[in-house]
Amino acid sequence: MKILGSRVGLQLFQADERITNSQFSQFDSKELSAVYLPDTMAALLDVKPFEVGQFVEDDNRGAISPSPVATIDGLDFHLSVKGIGSTTAPFSYQLLDREYLSSLVGDLKLRSRIRESGSGVSRFITGELWLRGSPYGGQGVEHASTALRVSEMADMTSINGFRIAPVIRVVYLPEEVERAAKSIYWYRRFNGRIVQELRLVPSNIRVYFHSGSVMGRHMKRVFDMFVIDSNEKAYEFEMNFIRSCISLLTLFPRTMRLREDGRYSGLDFNDVWLDKDAVLAPDGTVFFVDLEGIEERVVDEKMVADKIEEQLHRSLYEFMFAYEQIENERASRFGPAGDRRMQFEMLVREAVKDDRFIDLTSEGGSLKLIIKNKLDEQKLNKSFSVVDRDVG
Repeated sequence: MKILGSRVGLQLFQADERITNSQFSQFDSKELSAVYLPDTMAALLDVKPFEVGQFVEDDNRGAISPSPVATIDGLDFHLSVKGIGSTTAPFSYQLLDREYLSSLVGDLKLRSRIRESGSGVSRFITGELWLRGSPYGGQGVEHASTALRVSEMADMTSINGFRIAPVIRVVYLPEEVERAAKSIYWYRRFNGRIVQELRLVPSNIRVYFHSGSVMGRHMKRVFDMFVIDSNEKAYEFEMNFIRSCISLLTLFPRTMRLREDGRYSGLDFNDVWLDKDAVLAPDGTVFFVDLEGIEERVVDEKMVADKIEEQLHRSLYEFMFAYEQIENERASRFGPAGDRRMQFEMLVREAVKDDRFIDLTSEGGSLKLIIKNKLDEQKLNKSFSVVDRDVG
């Protein structure tokens, strides 16, 4: 599979400080113990990189390796680096050119180094406080630690069926680069430690935006990229997509536990979304990639059903939007399947048949999901209509 997108060169420097995902401690190499800096940030160091690598842009502040670095459960995964710097200003469409950025800096020596930091694309990690816990263009240690903690809950890439792109290591920026980055800010300075997340991802294809190739606008390209060249492959792709999305829609009950105080907790999404914070594997499986916004939510027993339903509806539209794009492209290439609701019901039935958290039932002309929970408490099961049939 060829990773599509603009190329970006990154210089590799030894990371003196790092935190490793315990499940991936056997994966060790100099590439996994490195900080990845664009030319403009590398120019602020007085040491030479031990390697220069070619990557593909991914999202505003990330990059992905063009070739796979690991295979897990039969799927190839690429190295993703989150926090390599941005090319545009946070509060306008202005490019982060060297002259503009240097005007934000009071230190004359640093101002001169920024102006003279190479001649290629200007990409910078800055010290502007962004998204509460991260600097603009970079990543904060608090957010990265959350992503690492969620990654360590998984069985490699799965939390009870909810698929994740795991963070395998968090690396800290060199101190001199961090100091320089914090000197570049517009209004509010980020005061925490600046790090990068090294992650494993199956692709850089997002559902709707934050990528050069998205399902919402480039489904033909996605089919070609993933070599979906038969109706059978298209149906398998759709089933994997539906299976993984239903797991995502039901994350809270899949991770639910009873606390000592009698309340219930489970994982929920905060400021992260299916449309921009998940990527698509070549087999159709959705992997959630931006794990910093996955948090434990605590509710009273009487609110469990409401929390499950709220989580379902939170990403339901994005799920159905993306499914429509896949099915429309399948139909245009290999022929229509007939009634859309019957087609969707057939795929749902096949997708969840081995899911221990989902049962199906027909009730009042509807196909309903019976959503079970990790505690196997039937009183906390939730019924949800996934498709309404024609009746009469």
